[in-house]
Amino acid sequence: MKHIFKQGTSDRVLLLLHGTGGTEEDLLPLSGLIDKEASVLSVRGNVSENGMSRFFKRLREGVFDEEDLVERTNELNTFLSEAAEEYGFDRDKVVAVGYSNGANIAGSLLFHFEKSLDGAILFHPMVPRRGIKLPDLHGLPVFIGAGENDPICPAQETDDLTELLEGAGAIVTNYWEKMGHRLTEAEVREAANWYKEQL
Repeated sequence: MKHIFKQGTSDRVLLLLHGTGGTEEDLLPLSGLIDKEASVLSVRGNVSENGMSRFFKRLREGVFDEEDLVERTNELNTFLSEAAEEYGFDRDKVVAVGYSNGANIAGSLLFHFEKSLDGAILFHPMVPRRGIKLPDLHGLPVFIGAGENDPICPAQETDDLTELLEGAGAIVTNYWEKMGHRLTEAEVREAANWYKEQL
């Protein structure tokens, strides 16, 4: 997978996952706000939708291609293990920071693989899959940034995702704004404060 890796001074690794139409450059400014000392692994999605990069296919707005989602989640999980070997970082110290489509693939990692992440910051995520048993997420810290008036990701999605993650043992913190689907500076600041307290 196309990516950027920047070596940090701590053993933590921030996995940056962009939204639809983004690139591996998009979320790099966030990493400095969240953890200046962490290494950074910023990845570009392998799927193209009308020329826009994504991490998995969708059938239409808000409706995921579940078969492709599972395949791409496996692909990302494998890539993380390969990158850990290549760059010499601890695979157990990866914290995802994802926005929109990137938050959804990060959520899918949590839904499918135990200990795939050491924590997650999910900006405007949806429920990746319903009707499946989640792995044991006991004690896993998750931050969800959401919009009360998000037209792409309704508030109910956030509530459902929170319930599913907490049901598997995760410790979920929700932060709500009224800025639609936009990722705001206040949201990032709140996530950074949460990160310092939880991780």
